[in-house]
Amino acid sequence: MMNTTTLSKDRIFTLCCLALTVTAMTFAIRAGILGQLGTEFGLTNLELGWVNSMAFFGFPIATIFGGVLYNALGAKKLIILAFACHFIGLIMTVFAGGFWTLLVSTFLIGFANGAVEAGCNPLIADLNPKNKTTMLNKFHVWFPGGIVIGALASQAMTSVGFSWQWQVSLILIPTIIYGFMLLKCTFPTFDFQQNSTLGNLKNLVSPLYIVLIFCMGLTATTELGTQQWIERILGASGASPMIILAMITGVMAIGRFYAGPLVHRLNPTGILLGSAVLAAAGIFLMSQASGGMVYVAALLFALGVTYFWPTMLGCVVEYTPKTGALGLSLAGGVGMFSVSMFSPVIGHWIDSAQKAAEQANVPAEQVEFVAGQAVLQNLFLFPFALIFLFAGLFFYIRKTKNAGSSAAAAAEDVAAEPATAK
Repeated sequence: MMNTTTLSKDRIFTLCCLALTVTAMTFAIRAGILGQLGTEFGLTNLELGWVNSMAFFGFPIATIFGGVLYNALGAKKLIILAFACHFIGLIMTVFAGGFWTLLVSTFLIGFANGAVEAGCNPLIADLNPKNKTTMLNKFHVWFPGGIVIGALASQAMTSVGFSWQWQVSLILIPTIIYGFMLLKCTFPTFDFQQNSTLGNLKNLVSPLYIVLIFCMGLTATTELGTQQWIERILGASGASPMIILAMITGVMAIGRFYAGPLVHRLNPTGILLGSAVLAAAGIFLMSQASGGMVYVAALLFALGVTYFWPTMLGCVVEYTPKTGALGLSLAGGVGMFSVSMFSPVIGHWIDSAQKAAEQANVPAEQVEFVAGQAVLQNLFLFPFALIFLFAGLFFYIRKTKNAGSSAAAAAEDVAAEPATAK
């Protein structure tokens, strides 16, 4: 068990939220400066895809490392590692000289982001044993919240002529703040007998856990794959990509902050099923819309992806609790690894769709718009598949719970029989 005061618990939660805000700002600002990076360094969309993929590739490596060593190192050392990699990666990005420097620096930032998740998610779950899914949703408010901050900052700084280097430098401010907070926070101590990595490992090979991490990959790609390429996909749609990104993530932040009543009213799989339907509808409408209607479609998409990430983690915690910190970290790692694998694919889709549009004699000013809609039609397949997966999961969990309730009621009846006979 852990020993920590309420004040210390609140400070730790604030520190975790700030570290996640930094993580989110790296996603938002990178999405906003992709075009500038491509122009300055002469990169193709495929090369930009590989740069993007390093952020998502570094993430699962950190979560695997953090998940395996969480019980031995504790959360604080993992978050210290996250701070060091954030700081070094951001400085390297500011002074990047080309494709290879961007690959390395983006990998370090991705590793830092993964270390934040590996350290903070199990810590918050352990600090709130009776309210895990709700508190994980409140913690993950600061991912969309940080994206709102980063997207609006990127939009404002770009509009007044600030270079991409200044935009990346902005992220150093909250990074340094959470680094200072690490020096003053007292973290909880663990009972290592109740937190065994070997015990977690033995419970990873279960059909339910495997289905959950597979779904995690699809939900992460639906959410983050779309958002990371928002500038390239919707840049010619007649709507502002950064405003759309800020709007999407603003809706996500509000939804996650008030997730508690919804989590208590519906089970997590029911929330995920409804989310998949909304996300699929939103992406489909974005692939057909232009101008002001893009904002409407994006709002529907936002409602769909709001609960994906934290509720998937909540499912792992609630339905496969014996996988522990390792299972939780690996689930997040699989999500980001999936995005890393599909990021170059999405970049290739954009390049191919642009060439196809040019070969079809589409007017030059319409090529990017047509290509973006074609890519969205491909992305639609991810949430569409999730509808069927979450429907199956919903009925399986409900059936399992009903069977458990019936068995418990039968056991109570048997235990009551001797007392009745007396």
